[in-house]
Amino acid sequence: MGKVFNVTGTCRPDRHYMVDLRDRVTQIRRMVDAGQYFTINRARQFGKTTMLRALADELQDDYVVIRLDFQTISYLDFAEEVSFVRAFARDLSKKIRYRKDVPDSIKEEMNRLADSTHENIRMADLFKCFGDWCAKSDKPVVLMIDEVDTATNNQVFLDFLAQLRAHYLERDEIPTFQSVILAGVYDVRNLKRKIRQDEEHKTNSPWNIAADFRVDMSFSVRDIAGMLDSYEADWHTGMDIHEMSQMIHDYTAGYPYLVSRLCMFMDEGTGAKKEDWNKSQTWTKAGFMDALKILLEEKNLLYESLVNKLEDYPELKTVLYELLFTGKPIPYTALNQAIEVAEMFGFVKNVDGKAVISNRIFEIVLYNLFLSEEYVSSKMYDAGLLDKNQFLVNGHLNVRQVLEKFVESFDTLYGDAEETFLEEAGRRYFMLFLKPIINGVGNCYVEARTRNRERMDLVIDYRGEQFVIELKIWRGNAYHERGERQLSDYLDYFHLKKGYMLSFCFNKDKKIGVKDIVLGDRVLIEALV
Repeated sequence: MGKVFNVTGTCRPDRHYMVDLRDRVTQIRRMVDAGQYFTINRARQFGKTTMLRALADELQDDYVVIRLDFQTISYLDFAEEVSFVRAFARDLSKKIRYRKDVPDSIKEEMNRLADSTHENIRMADLFKCFGDWCAKSDKPVVLMIDEVDTATNNQVFLDFLAQLRAHYLERDEIPTFQSVILAGVYDVRNLKRKIRQDEEHKTNSPWNIAADFRVDMSFSVRDIAGMLDSYEADWHTGMDIHEMSQMIHDYTAGYPYLVSRLCMFMDEGTGAKKEDWNKSQTWTKAGFMDALKILLEEKNLLYESLVNKLEDYPELKTVLYELLFTGKPIPYTALNQAIEVAEMFGFVKNVDGKAVISNRIFEIVLYNLFLSEEYVSSKMYDAGLLDKNQFLVNGHLNVRQVLEKFVESFDTLYGDAEETFLEEAGRRYFMLFLKPIINGVGNCYVEARTRNRERMDLVIDYRGEQFVIELKIWRGNAYHERGERQLSDYLDYFHLKKGYMLSFCFNKDKKIGVKDIVLGDRVLIEALV
Protein backbone atom coordinates (compact mmCIF):
# COMPACT_ATOMS: atom_id res chain seq x y z
CA MET A 1 0.00 0.00 0.00
CA GLY A 2 1.39 3.40 -0.99
CA LYS A 3 1.56 6.60 0.99
CA VAL A 4 -1.53 8.66 1.78
CA PHE A 5 -2.32 12.09 3.21
CA ASN A 6 -3.08 11.69 6.90
CA VAL A 7 -5.38 13.85 9.03
CA THR A 8 -5.80 11.56 12.03
CA GLY A 9 -3.11 10.72 14.56
CA THR A 10 0.62 10.87 14.07
CA CYS A 11 2.11 11.24 10.61
CA ARG A 12 4.99 8.93 9.69
CA PRO A 13 7.32 9.55 6.75
CA ASP A 14 7.19 5.92 5.62
CA ARG A 15 3.38 5.90 5.47
CA HIS A 16 2.24 9.43 4.79
CA TYR A 17 2.94 12.36 2.51
CA MET A 18 4.16 15.02 4.91
CA VAL A 19 6.20 18.17 5.19
CA ASP A 20 9.91 17.86 5.91
CA LEU A 21 10.22 18.64 9.63
CA ARG A 22 14.01 18.45 9.93
CA ASP A 23 14.65 22.19 10.25
CA ARG A 24 12.00 22.54 12.95
CA VAL A 25 13.27 19.48 14.81
CA THR A 26 16.80 20.93 14.74
CA GLN A 27 15.52 24.18 16.29
CA ILE A 28 13.72 22.31 19.06
CA ARG A 29 16.72 20.08 19.69
CA ARG A 30 18.76 23.16 20.53
CA MET A 31 16.29 23.90 23.31
CA VAL A 32 16.64 20.35 24.64
CA ASP A 33 20.43 20.52 24.47
CA ALA A 34 20.24 23.74 26.47
CA GLY A 35 18.23 21.97 29.18
CA GLN A 36 15.06 23.99 28.76
CA TYR A 37 11.57 23.16 29.97
CA PHE A 38 8.93 24.31 27.48
CA THR A 39 5.47 23.77 26.08
CA ILE A 40 4.70 23.13 22.44
CA ASN A 41 1.37 24.90 22.60
CA ARG A 42 -0.58 25.18 19.38
CA ALA A 43 -4.22 24.94 18.38
CA ARG A 44 -5.97 21.63 17.82
CA GLN A 45 -4.66 19.42 15.02
CA PHE A 46 -1.57 21.53 14.45
CA GLY A 47 0.90 18.66 14.26
CA LYS A 48 2.08 18.63 17.88
CA THR A 49 2.06 14.84 18.26
CA THR A 50 3.82 14.33 14.93
CA MET A 51 6.46 16.84 16.00
CA LEU A 52 7.04 15.01 19.29
CA ARG A 53 7.58 11.72 17.49
CA ALA A 54 10.02 13.31 15.03
CA LEU A 55 11.86 14.97 17.91
CA ALA A 56 12.07 11.70 19.85
CA ASP A 57 13.61 10.00 16.83
CA GLU A 58 16.16 12.81 16.57
CA LEU A 59 17.12 12.60 20.25
CA GLN A 60 17.21 8.84 20.79
CA ASP A 61 20.95 8.38 20.16
CA ASP A 62 22.00 10.93 22.77
CA TYR A 63 19.16 10.89 25.29
CA VAL A 64 16.79 8.53 27.04
CA VAL A 65 13.49 9.84 25.68
CA ILE A 66 10.21 9.00 27.39
CA ARG A 67 6.96 9.98 25.62
CA LEU A 68 3.69 9.90 27.54
CA ASP A 69 0.17 10.94 26.63
CA PHE A 70 -2.14 12.23 29.34
CA GLN A 71 -5.14 11.09 27.31
CA THR A 72 -4.28 7.55 28.42
CA ILE A 73 -4.85 8.54 32.04
CA SER A 74 -8.44 8.62 33.20
CA TYR A 75 -9.82 11.97 34.26
CA LEU A 76 -10.79 10.37 37.57
CA ASP A 77 -7.14 9.54 38.24
CA PHE A 78 -6.38 13.26 38.32
CA ALA A 79 -8.83 13.80 41.17
CA GLU A 80 -6.53 12.63 43.96
CA GLU A 81 -2.78 12.52 44.46
CA VAL A 82 -2.65 8.79 45.17
CA SER A 83 -4.61 7.81 42.07
CA PHE A 84 -2.58 10.19 39.91
CA VAL A 85 0.76 8.76 41.08
CA ARG A 86 -0.43 5.20 40.44
CA ALA A 87 -1.82 6.04 37.00
CA PHE A 88 1.30 7.97 35.99
CA ALA A 89 3.61 5.19 37.21
CA ARG A 90 1.46 2.56 35.50
CA ASP A 91 1.62 4.36 32.16
CA LEU A 92 5.33 4.98 32.48
CA SER A 93 5.99 1.34 33.43
CA LYS A 94 4.47 0.21 30.13
CA LYS A 95 6.79 2.52 28.23
CA ILE A 96 10.03 1.38 29.91
CA ARG A 97 9.29 -2.30 30.54
CA TYR A 98 11.43 -3.64 27.70
CA ARG A 99 13.88 -0.78 27.37
CA LYS A 100 17.52 -1.63 27.91
CA ASP A 101 18.50 1.98 28.56
CA VAL A 102 16.46 2.15 31.78
CA PRO A 103 18.01 0.62 34.97
CA ASP A 104 16.19 -2.43 36.34
CA SER A 105 15.95 -0.80 39.77
CA ILE A 106 13.93 2.07 38.24
CA LYS A 107 11.58 -0.35 36.48
CA GLU A 108 11.04 -2.15 39.78
CA GLU A 109 10.37 1.06 41.70
CA MET A 110 7.96 2.31 39.04
CA ASN A 111 6.12 -1.01 39.13
CA ARG A 112 5.91 -0.74 42.90
CA LEU A 113 4.31 2.69 42.68
CA ALA A 114 1.93 1.52 39.96
CA ASP A 115 0.77 -1.51 41.95
CA SER A 116 0.89 0.03 45.42
CA THR A 117 -2.15 -0.45 47.62
CA HIS A 118 -0.87 2.00 50.22
CA GLU A 119 -2.85 5.18 50.59
CA ASN A 120 0.19 7.14 51.70
CA ILE A 121 2.12 7.21 48.40
CA ARG A 122 2.68 10.78 47.32
CA MET A 123 3.94 12.89 44.45
CA ALA A 124 7.26 13.07 46.28
CA ASP A 125 7.68 9.30 45.83
CA LEU A 126 7.26 9.66 42.08
CA PHE A 127 9.78 12.49 41.87
CA LYS A 128 12.26 10.63 44.08
CA CYS A 129 12.14 7.82 41.53
CA PHE A 130 12.71 10.39 38.77
CA GLY A 131 15.75 11.70 40.61
CA ASP A 132 17.21 8.23 41.11
CA TRP A 133 16.61 7.46 37.47
CA CYS A 134 18.36 10.62 36.23
CA ALA A 135 21.28 9.92 38.57
CA LYS A 136 21.76 6.31 37.42
CA SER A 137 21.08 6.77 33.70
CA ASP A 138 24.02 6.58 31.31
CA LYS A 139 22.41 9.29 29.19
CA PRO A 140 20.40 12.40 30.13
CA VAL A 141 16.67 11.76 30.40
CA VAL A 142 14.10 13.79 28.45
CA LEU A 143 10.43 13.66 29.42
CA MET A 144 7.74 14.47 26.84
CA ILE A 145 4.06 14.61 27.78
CA ASP A 146 1.45 15.03 25.04
CA GLU A 147 -2.11 16.34 25.58
CA VAL A 148 -0.90 17.82 28.83
CA ASP A 149 -4.01 19.96 29.25
CA THR A 150 -6.43 17.03 29.05
CA ALA A 151 -7.22 17.08 32.76
CA THR A 152 -5.82 20.26 34.21
CA ASN A 153 -8.83 21.55 36.11
CA ASN A 154 -7.65 20.28 39.48
CA GLN A 155 -5.09 20.76 42.19
CA VAL A 156 -3.22 17.48 41.60
CA PHE A 157 -2.03 18.56 38.18
CA LEU A 158 -0.90 21.90 39.56
CA ASP A 159 1.09 20.04 42.21
CA PHE A 160 2.72 17.98 39.48
CA LEU A 161 3.73 21.16 37.63
CA ALA A 162 4.99 22.70 40.86
CA GLN A 163 7.23 19.68 41.49
CA LEU A 164 8.63 19.93 37.97
CA ARG A 165 9.38 23.58 38.61
CA ALA A 166 11.04 22.91 41.95
CA HIS A 167 13.33 20.24 40.50
CA TYR A 168 14.18 22.44 37.52
CA LEU A 169 15.17 25.34 39.76
CA GLU A 170 17.45 23.03 41.78
CA ARG A 171 18.93 21.22 38.79
CA ASP A 172 22.48 22.20 39.76
CA GLU A 173 22.12 20.45 43.13
CA ILE A 174 19.89 17.45 42.40
CA PRO A 175 19.59 15.05 39.44
CA THR A 176 16.63 15.86 37.25
CA PHE A 177 15.45 15.65 33.65
CA GLN A 178 17.61 17.20 30.97
CA SER A 179 14.47 18.71 29.49
CA VAL A 180 10.71 18.51 29.97
CA ILE A 181 8.46 19.10 26.96
CA LEU A 182 4.73 19.53 27.47
CA ALA A 183 2.49 19.57 24.40
CA GLY A 184 -1.03 20.89 24.34
CA VAL A 185 -3.30 23.73 23.29
CA TYR A 186 -2.63 25.67 26.46
CA ASP A 187 0.76 27.16 27.23
CA VAL A 188 1.89 26.17 30.72
CA ARG A 189 1.50 29.81 31.70
CA ASN A 190 -2.08 29.77 30.39
CA LEU A 191 -3.19 26.55 32.05
CA LYS A 192 -4.69 28.62 34.85
CA ARG A 193 -7.43 29.57 32.36
CA LYS A 194 -8.76 26.03 32.81
CA ILE A 195 -9.01 26.44 36.57
CA ARG A 196 -12.55 27.17 37.68
CA GLN A 197 -13.08 30.60 39.14
CA ASP A 198 -13.72 29.19 42.60
CA GLU A 199 -10.36 27.40 42.50
CA GLU A 200 -8.11 30.26 41.41
CA HIS A 201 -6.65 30.47 44.90
CA LYS A 202 -4.96 27.13 44.18
CA THR A 203 -2.85 28.32 41.30
CA ASN A 204 0.42 29.05 43.12
CA SER A 205 3.01 29.78 40.36
CA PRO A 206 4.11 26.53 38.70
CA TRP A 207 4.03 27.88 35.14
CA ASN A 208 6.74 30.48 35.30
CA ILE A 209 9.60 28.16 34.31
CA ALA A 210 8.59 27.53 30.71
CA ALA A 211 10.90 28.85 28.00
CA ASP A 212 9.33 30.65 25.06
CA PHE A 213 8.57 28.31 22.17
CA ARG A 214 8.96 30.33 18.97
CA VAL A 215 9.30 27.58 16.37
CA ASP A 216 6.90 28.21 13.49
CA MET A 217 4.92 24.99 13.01
CA SER A 218 2.73 26.26 10.19
CA PHE A 219 3.62 25.15 6.66
CA SER A 220 5.12 27.59 4.18
CA VAL A 221 4.53 27.48 0.43
CA ARG A 222 7.94 25.87 0.14
CA ASP A 223 7.02 23.21 2.74
CA ILE A 224 3.83 22.34 0.86
CA ALA A 225 5.69 22.24 -2.45
CA GLY A 226 8.22 19.79 -1.00
CA MET A 227 5.39 17.49 0.07
CA LEU A 228 3.73 17.73 -3.35
CA ASP A 229 7.07 17.01 -5.04
CA SER A 230 7.10 13.67 -3.27
CA TYR A 231 3.49 13.01 -4.26
CA GLU A 232 4.11 13.98 -7.88
CA ALA A 233 7.10 11.64 -8.08
CA ASP A 234 4.71 8.78 -7.26
CA TRP A 235 1.68 9.75 -9.35
CA HIS A 236 2.83 12.00 -12.21
CA THR A 237 -0.37 14.06 -12.29
CA GLY A 238 1.20 16.91 -14.24
CA MET A 239 0.10 19.45 -11.64
CA ASP A 240 1.71 22.87 -11.43
CA ILE A 241 3.31 22.33 -8.02
CA HIS A 242 4.10 25.98 -7.34
CA GLU A 243 0.60 27.16 -8.30
CA MET A 244 -1.06 24.40 -6.29
CA SER A 245 1.14 25.03 -3.23
CA GLN A 246 0.37 28.73 -3.38
CA MET A 247 -3.39 28.14 -3.62
CA ILE A 248 -3.33 25.75 -0.69
CA HIS A 249 -1.33 28.22 1.38
CA ASP A 250 -3.53 31.18 0.38
CA TYR A 251 -6.55 29.50 1.97
CA THR A 252 -4.93 27.65 4.88
CA ALA A 253 -2.01 29.92 5.86
CA GLY A 254 -0.20 26.63 6.39
CA TYR A 255 -2.49 25.21 9.11
CA PRO A 256 -1.31 21.56 9.01
CA TYR A 257 -4.70 19.86 9.30
CA LEU A 258 -6.30 22.08 6.65
CA VAL A 259 -3.38 21.55 4.26
CA SER A 260 -3.54 17.77 4.59
CA ARG A 261 -7.33 17.68 4.42
CA LEU A 262 -7.42 19.57 1.12
CA CYS A 263 -4.68 17.37 -0.31
CA MET A 264 -6.51 14.25 0.84
CA PHE A 265 -9.71 15.33 -0.94
CA MET A 266 -7.83 16.00 -4.17
CA ASP A 267 -5.88 12.74 -3.92
CA GLU A 268 -9.06 10.72 -3.42
CA GLY A 269 -11.01 12.60 -6.06
CA THR A 270 -13.84 13.26 -3.65
CA GLY A 271 -16.83 14.55 -5.55
CA ALA A 272 -15.45 13.54 -8.98
CA LYS A 273 -17.29 11.23 -11.34
CA LYS A 274 -15.65 7.93 -10.57
CA GLU A 275 -16.25 6.24 -13.90
CA ASP A 276 -13.80 8.48 -15.76
CA TRP A 277 -11.83 10.02 -12.89
CA ASN A 278 -8.06 10.10 -12.63
CA LYS A 279 -5.78 12.01 -10.27
CA SER A 280 -4.67 14.46 -12.96
CA GLN A 281 -8.18 15.93 -13.04
CA THR A 282 -8.30 16.91 -9.38
CA TRP A 283 -4.83 18.45 -9.01
CA THR A 284 -6.02 21.54 -10.89
CA LYS A 285 -7.57 24.84 -9.87
CA ALA A 286 -11.04 23.40 -10.51
CA GLY A 287 -10.19 20.31 -8.48
CA PHE A 288 -8.86 22.47 -5.68
CA MET A 289 -12.08 24.51 -5.60
CA ASP A 290 -14.12 21.28 -5.42
CA ALA A 291 -11.98 20.09 -2.50
CA LEU A 292 -12.33 23.47 -0.81
CA LYS A 293 -16.11 23.34 -1.14
CA ILE A 294 -16.19 19.95 0.57
CA LEU A 295 -13.90 21.13 3.35
CA LEU A 296 -15.99 24.23 4.00
CA GLU A 297 -19.24 22.29 4.14
CA GLU A 298 -18.17 19.33 6.25
CA LYS A 299 -18.57 18.98 9.99
CA ASN A 300 -15.22 17.99 11.44
CA LEU A 301 -13.64 17.88 14.88
CA LEU A 302 -11.57 20.99 14.27
CA TYR A 303 -14.60 23.13 13.42
CA GLU A 304 -16.53 21.68 16.36
CA SER A 305 -13.65 22.55 18.68
CA LEU A 306 -13.63 26.13 17.41
CA VAL A 307 -17.39 26.50 17.91
CA ASN A 308 -17.13 25.07 21.42
CA LYS A 309 -14.51 27.67 22.29
CA LEU A 310 -16.90 30.44 21.21
CA GLU A 311 -19.39 29.08 23.72
CA ASP A 312 -16.80 28.68 26.49
CA TYR A 313 -15.29 32.15 25.97
CA PRO A 314 -18.02 34.69 25.05
CA GLU A 315 -15.45 37.47 24.64
CA LEU A 316 -14.04 35.56 21.67
CA LYS A 317 -17.21 35.98 19.70
CA THR A 318 -17.21 39.74 20.23
CA VAL A 319 -13.62 40.09 19.04
CA LEU A 320 -14.12 37.89 15.98
CA TYR A 321 -17.37 39.60 15.04
CA GLU A 322 -15.68 43.00 15.12
CA LEU A 323 -12.81 41.72 13.00
CA LEU A 324 -15.05 40.12 10.39
CA PHE A 325 -17.88 42.56 9.86
CA THR A 326 -17.02 46.07 11.01
CA GLY A 327 -13.42 46.31 9.88
CA LYS A 328 -12.58 47.71 13.30
CA PRO A 329 -8.79 47.44 13.69
CA ILE A 330 -7.86 45.53 16.83
CA PRO A 331 -4.26 45.97 17.95
CA TYR A 332 -2.49 42.76 18.85
CA THR A 333 -1.87 42.95 22.58
CA ALA A 334 -0.66 39.78 24.24
CA LEU A 335 -1.81 41.07 27.64
CA ASN A 336 -5.40 41.37 26.39
CA GLN A 337 -7.13 38.22 27.58
CA ALA A 338 -9.54 38.02 24.63
CA ILE A 339 -6.70 38.34 22.11
CA GLU A 340 -4.54 35.89 24.04
CA VAL A 341 -7.30 33.29 24.12
CA ALA A 342 -8.18 33.84 20.44
CA GLU A 343 -4.56 33.28 19.43
CA MET A 344 -4.12 30.27 21.69
CA PHE A 345 -7.05 28.49 20.07
CA GLY A 346 -5.89 29.38 16.56
CA PHE A 347 -8.56 31.95 15.65
CA VAL A 348 -6.23 34.91 15.18
CA LYS A 349 -2.59 35.72 14.63
CA ASN A 350 -0.37 38.77 14.91
CA VAL A 351 0.33 40.49 11.59
CA ASP A 352 2.17 43.80 11.76
CA GLY A 353 0.86 44.51 15.23
CA LYS A 354 -2.78 43.77 14.38
CA ALA A 355 -4.93 40.80 15.27
CA VAL A 356 -6.22 39.13 12.09
CA ILE A 357 -8.15 35.93 11.42
CA SER A 358 -5.62 33.10 11.14
CA ASN A 359 -6.56 31.84 7.69
CA ARG A 360 -9.10 32.23 4.92
CA ILE A 361 -10.84 28.93 5.65
CA PHE A 362 -11.49 29.85 9.28
CA GLU A 363 -12.73 33.23 8.07
CA ILE A 364 -15.26 31.67 5.69
CA VAL A 365 -16.38 29.14 8.32
CA LEU A 366 -16.88 31.92 10.87
CA TYR A 367 -18.74 34.09 8.36
CA ASN A 368 -21.03 31.18 7.58
CA LEU A 369 -21.56 30.47 11.28
CA PHE A 370 -22.34 34.05 12.29
CA LEU A 371 -24.54 34.70 9.26
CA SER A 372 -26.45 31.45 9.78
CA GLU A 373 -27.57 32.74 13.17
CA GLU A 374 -29.46 35.51 11.34
CA TYR A 375 -31.00 33.52 8.50
CA VAL A 376 -34.39 32.98 10.11
CA SER A 377 -35.00 36.62 11.02
CA SER A 378 -33.08 38.40 8.26
CA LYS A 379 -35.16 40.17 5.61
CA MET A 380 -32.03 40.64 3.49
CA TYR A 381 -31.41 36.90 3.45
CA ASP A 382 -35.01 36.38 2.36
CA ALA A 383 -34.55 38.95 -0.41
CA GLY A 384 -31.49 37.10 -1.75
CA LEU A 385 -33.27 33.78 -1.46
CA LEU A 386 -36.23 34.99 -3.52
CA ASP A 387 -35.84 34.00 -7.19
CA LYS A 388 -32.11 33.46 -6.67
CA ASN A 389 -31.83 31.73 -10.06
CA GLN A 390 -32.35 35.10 -11.75
CA PHE A 391 -28.72 35.92 -10.95
CA LEU A 392 -27.36 33.01 -12.99
CA VAL A 393 -26.77 33.23 -16.75
CA ASN A 394 -25.65 29.99 -18.39
CA GLY A 395 -24.13 28.85 -15.12
CA HIS A 396 -22.24 32.14 -14.58
CA LEU A 397 -22.93 34.52 -11.70
CA ASN A 398 -24.28 37.89 -12.88
CA VAL A 399 -22.76 40.13 -10.21
CA ARG A 400 -24.16 43.32 -11.76
CA GLN A 401 -27.68 41.97 -11.36
CA VAL A 402 -26.86 40.93 -7.78
CA LEU A 403 -25.87 44.51 -7.02
CA GLU A 404 -28.95 45.95 -8.73
CA LYS A 405 -31.28 43.74 -6.73
CA PHE A 406 -29.40 44.42 -3.51
CA VAL A 407 -29.66 48.20 -3.99
CA GLU A 408 -33.38 47.88 -4.58
CA SER A 409 -33.97 45.59 -1.59
CA PHE A 410 -31.73 47.53 0.77
CA ASP A 411 -33.33 50.87 -0.08
CA THR A 412 -36.79 49.42 0.48
CA LEU A 413 -35.89 47.89 3.83
CA TYR A 414 -33.34 50.29 5.30
CA GLY A 415 -33.26 53.43 3.13
CA ASP A 416 -34.27 55.63 6.06
CA ALA A 417 -31.93 54.06 8.61
CA GLU A 418 -29.47 56.18 10.54
CA GLU A 419 -25.83 56.49 9.46
CA THR A 420 -24.48 54.65 12.50
CA PHE A 421 -26.64 51.65 11.72
CA LEU A 422 -25.58 51.54 8.08
CA GLU A 423 -21.88 51.81 8.93
CA GLU A 424 -22.05 48.88 11.34
CA ALA A 425 -24.53 46.67 9.46
CA GLY A 426 -24.39 47.54 5.76
CA ARG A 427 -21.62 45.16 4.72
CA ARG A 428 -23.03 42.36 6.85
CA TYR A 429 -26.39 42.76 5.14
CA PHE A 430 -24.82 42.46 1.72
CA MET A 431 -23.20 39.18 2.76
CA LEU A 432 -26.57 37.98 4.09
CA PHE A 433 -28.13 38.87 0.75
CA LEU A 434 -25.36 37.15 -1.20
CA LYS A 435 -25.24 33.96 0.87
CA PRO A 436 -28.34 32.15 -0.50
CA ILE A 437 -27.39 33.12 -4.06
CA ILE A 438 -23.96 31.41 -4.02
CA ASN A 439 -24.69 28.83 -1.34
CA GLY A 440 -23.73 25.28 -2.27
CA VAL A 441 -21.70 26.37 -5.29
CA GLY A 442 -19.47 29.28 -4.35
CA ASN A 443 -18.02 31.02 -1.35
CA CYS A 444 -16.78 34.46 -0.42
CA TYR A 445 -14.14 35.95 1.81
CA VAL A 446 -12.71 39.34 2.66
CA GLU A 447 -9.19 40.13 1.51
CA ALA A 448 -7.44 40.67 4.86
CA ARG A 449 -5.12 43.41 3.61
CA THR A 450 -8.02 45.74 2.84
CA ARG A 451 -10.30 45.18 5.81
CA ASN A 452 -10.88 48.40 7.75
CA ARG A 453 -13.69 50.71 8.77
CA GLU A 454 -13.67 52.52 5.44
CA ARG A 455 -13.42 49.65 2.95
CA MET A 456 -13.04 45.95 2.49
CA ASP A 457 -12.64 43.89 -0.64
CA LEU A 458 -15.01 40.96 -0.85
CA VAL A 459 -13.80 38.18 -3.14
CA ILE A 460 -16.39 35.76 -4.52
CA ASP A 461 -15.29 32.36 -5.84
CA TYR A 462 -18.02 30.89 -8.03
CA ARG A 463 -17.44 27.90 -10.30
CA GLY A 464 -13.83 28.78 -10.94
CA GLU A 465 -14.48 32.49 -11.52
CA GLN A 466 -13.41 35.23 -9.13
CA PHE A 467 -15.24 38.50 -8.61
CA VAL A 468 -13.87 41.37 -6.51
CA ILE A 469 -16.34 43.75 -4.88
CA GLU A 470 -15.05 46.70 -2.89
CA LEU A 471 -17.45 47.49 -0.05
CA LYS A 472 -16.87 51.03 1.14
CA ILE A 473 -18.29 53.85 3.16
CA TRP A 474 -18.81 57.04 1.12
CA ARG A 475 -16.58 59.84 2.44
CA GLY A 476 -16.87 62.41 -0.33
CA ASN A 477 -15.94 62.58 -4.02
CA ALA A 478 -12.15 62.88 -3.53
CA TYR A 479 -12.03 59.80 -1.37
CA HIS A 480 -14.36 58.02 -3.75
CA GLU A 481 -12.21 58.69 -6.81
CA ARG A 482 -9.13 57.53 -4.92
CA GLY A 483 -11.00 54.32 -4.11
CA GLU A 484 -11.69 53.76 -7.80
CA ARG A 485 -7.97 54.00 -8.56
CA GLN A 486 -7.20 51.59 -5.71
CA LEU A 487 -9.66 49.10 -7.10
CA SER A 488 -8.07 49.35 -10.54
CA ASP A 489 -4.71 48.45 -8.99
CA TYR A 490 -6.34 45.62 -7.09
CA LEU A 491 -7.80 44.18 -10.28
CA ASP A 492 -4.22 43.90 -11.54
CA TYR A 493 -3.45 41.68 -8.56
CA PHE A 494 -6.35 39.37 -9.42
CA HIS A 495 -5.72 39.58 -13.17
CA LEU A 496 -9.26 40.82 -13.78
CA LYS A 497 -10.62 43.34 -16.25
CA LYS A 498 -13.92 43.95 -14.48
CA GLY A 499 -14.45 44.99 -10.89
CA TYR A 500 -17.34 46.00 -8.65
CA MET A 501 -17.86 48.62 -5.97
CA LEU A 502 -20.69 48.85 -3.45
CA SER A 503 -20.75 52.19 -1.65
CA PHE A 504 -22.87 53.01 1.38
CA CYS A 505 -23.64 56.73 1.19
CA PHE A 506 -25.33 58.78 3.91
CA ASN A 507 -26.05 61.94 1.91
CA LYS A 508 -29.72 62.84 1.90
CA ASP A 509 -29.63 63.82 -1.80
CA LYS A 510 -27.78 60.73 -2.97
CA LYS A 511 -28.84 59.03 -6.19
CA ILE A 512 -28.94 55.31 -5.66
CA GLY A 513 -28.41 52.84 -8.49
CA VAL A 514 -25.79 51.00 -10.52
CA LYS A 515 -23.58 52.49 -13.23
CA ASP A 516 -20.52 51.58 -15.32
CA ILE A 517 -17.26 53.50 -15.04
CA VAL A 518 -14.50 52.94 -17.59
CA LEU A 519 -10.97 52.98 -16.15
CA GLY A 520 -8.61 52.54 -19.09
CA ASP A 521 -9.10 48.99 -20.34
CA ARG A 522 -11.05 48.06 -17.22
CA VAL A 523 -14.69 48.43 -16.30
CA LEU A 524 -15.87 49.29 -12.81
CA ILE A 525 -19.51 48.52 -12.04
CA GLU A 526 -20.49 50.76 -9.16
CA ALA A 527 -23.55 50.43 -6.94
CA LEU A 528 -24.60 53.21 -4.56
CA VAL A 529 -27.03 52.76 -1.66
